[in-house]
Parts: sequence; C-alpha cells; structure tokens
Amino acid sequence: MEFGKISKDAVPKEITSRLLDMIREKALRPGDQLPPERELAAMMGVSRPSLREALRALALMNVLDIRQGSGTYVSSLDTELLIEHLDFVYSLDDSTFLELFEARKVLEAGIVALAAQRITEKQLDALQEIVTRSTKNINDLEAFLQNDRELHESIMLVADNPILTRFMVSLSKLGVASRSRTVRIPGVAEQTIEDHQSIVAALRNRDPERAKTAMLVHLSNVERRLRETLEEGGEAG
Repeated sequence: MEFGKISKDAVPKEITSRLLDMIREKALRPGDQLPPERELAAMMGVSRPSLREALRALALMNVLDIRQGSGTYVSSLDTELLIEHLDFVYSLDDSTFLELFEARKVLEAGIVALAAQRITEKQLDALQEIVTRSTKNINDLEAFLQNDRELHESIMLVADNPILTRFMVSLSKLGVASRSRTVRIPGVAEQTIEDHQSIVAALRNRDPERAKTAMLVHLSNVERRLRETLEEGGEAG
C-alpha cells in the first residue's frame, strides 16, 4: 500500500487530508488495517506526534477505528456513523446551518410533493394531530421540537421512497442541532405552526405543487429568521 511522502514538517491537517484522499480514491477501504504508527510515519515522511494527532482526529470523525492492542482500521464508513458528531460541529458555527437549509429545500420539497400523491386520510389525520399538539406545546421546548421532527419524518414516510428516506435520515441528525438553535429565535415557533398547517392543507388537497410551495415557504421563513439573527449578531459584535 503506497501512502506517499508528504513532508517532515506536515501538520496534522495535511496528514488527515492525505488519508481522506486515499479513502476517497479507494486506496484505503472499509476494514483495512493501517501499518503500525512508526512504520506509517516513515512511509508518509511525517513526524509521529503529527501522525498521532491526525489519527485521533479521524477516529473522532469515526473514519478510523483505533483498537487498543490490535491496531488502527478504516471504519465501516457507514453514513450514520460518519455524521454522528456533525450536529456538534454545526452547533459551533451558526452560519453553517444555512447550508443545511439549502439541502433541506432541495430534498423536502420533492418529498412533500410525492407525499401529496400518496397520502391517505388516516395519515392526514395523524399529521393534523401533530400540528394540534405543537400548538399546545409551544411553551414546552422539548415537546415542540419533538412534534416538529415528527411532522417532517411522517411526511417522509408517506412519500415512501427508500432512497429519499436514507438521505432524510442522514439530514435529520444534523437537523437536531439546527432546530434547537432556530426554535429559540422569537417568532419562529409561531411561524412554524402556521407553516405546518399550510403544508397539511396542501396535502389534504392532494396538490403536489401547492405542497411543494408550502414546504419551501416554511423552510425559507425559518432560514430568513436565522439570517436576520446572524446579521444582528454580527452588527452587535
């Protein structure tokens, strides 16, 4: 296995980048064992302390699995595993939530349009019950967040597309941090209830385009409030 020399003065970030490139290029595959630390440092031409720090960083990202007494292995690289800590990363930088909204707009607009074509009366009643509970729980942060997640996840299940579901499951972990941040912005909870009601109304009419528009309006409303908060924070700083 050819790791390629970098530089004796390479910083951990450069070593991390090189190893990630090898994984992307399939030079390293899930389950592969890396050479012992001393040997790997020599192969890459880097210092052992820098290599050790890079390996620890990749282990925290769940890209590598460091097994005491056994060695260092490439993890399964399962999507669920890799995004496990990304909600924490997002919580450190509010501005990156905006990227998440872009992804959600692309994905959830299509999902709700599919749902409008497939939803049953029983499923509609269940969605309306979630909106009703959200209204009752508007002053209970945890309960309100749970209702919010439940509504979006229920629409995903109604759409009944396994591939879209996998994407949504991945995004939902990131969405935990996002929702926890945005729901605290004044007016967002009230706006969310209104928007969710519009989405359910569009679904009840079995109107894919109207449902898609209602979802985009909802996500855009929350995104706009977040942008305003970030701008105000920047001015304050």
